[in-house]
Amino acid sequence: MLKKWMPYLLFFAVLLTGYFYLVFTQTDIKQSGLAVINNGIQPFRFVNQDSAFVTEKDLEGKVVVAEYFFTTCRGICPKMNANMRRVFDAYRGDTSLLIVSHTCMPETDSVPLLKAYQQKMLYGKLMRLDDGTHRVEYDSNSTVQPLANPNWIFLTGDKAKLYDMARTSYMIDFNKTDTAKRTIDEQFIHTQFFALLDKQSRVRAIYDGLIEEEVQKLIKDIEKLKAETYQTRSL
Repeated sequence: MLKKWMPYLLFFAVLLTGYFYLVFTQTDIKQSGLAVINNGIQPFRFVNQDSAFVTEKDLEGKVVVAEYFFTTCRGICPKMNANMRRVFDAYRGDTSLLIVSHTCMPETDSVPLLKAYQQKMLYGKLMRLDDGTHRVEYDSNSTVQPLANPNWIFLTGDKAKLYDMARTSYMIDFNKTDTAKRTIDEQFIHTQFFALLDKQSRVRAIYDGLIEEEVQKLIKDIEKLKAETYQTRSL
């Protein structure tokens, strides 16, 4: 009698094994407490500061912090990127984290300018000012030891695609509601917000890069997402 039912028992055993495999590979074993804001980003193909192409596949499996800036900014960008440097310092050389800074002025931010800006951000001196804010000062003539695995990259590309990423993928364009109604040449995204993505490129939180408490929270939340064991993109 048992031999008669053995093929069925084996079939159900394999079926249950497959079910539990799917459940545990599609579920966060360790919960960070961070909700999913956007379940994945759109495909993209941009160029980094070394003239290499970067796509959405380069973000998979990494915790990612994304932002927008422009190299000649004298307003919020120096302050927010000094804070981003603090995030970088907290995870310097950690290949499980990637900081991605997109230019919002690709018409002027060439690859050489992005490379120079990266050098400033990576190797400049981070200073804390009397008012509690931070600033990065850089001497281009100073000698520095190149970092083996710099995990902070700078991207440029088609302006329309860059802006669409900010709005529909990273969801960090909280400025004027009429910007999208103008032609792309007239549009200008100038946002201080950082988006935090998990290992499946899902947006899990958004932070104001100019507020000290939010920067501190971002640094802590990165560690939470690093601890999550989910590796497979949801179907």
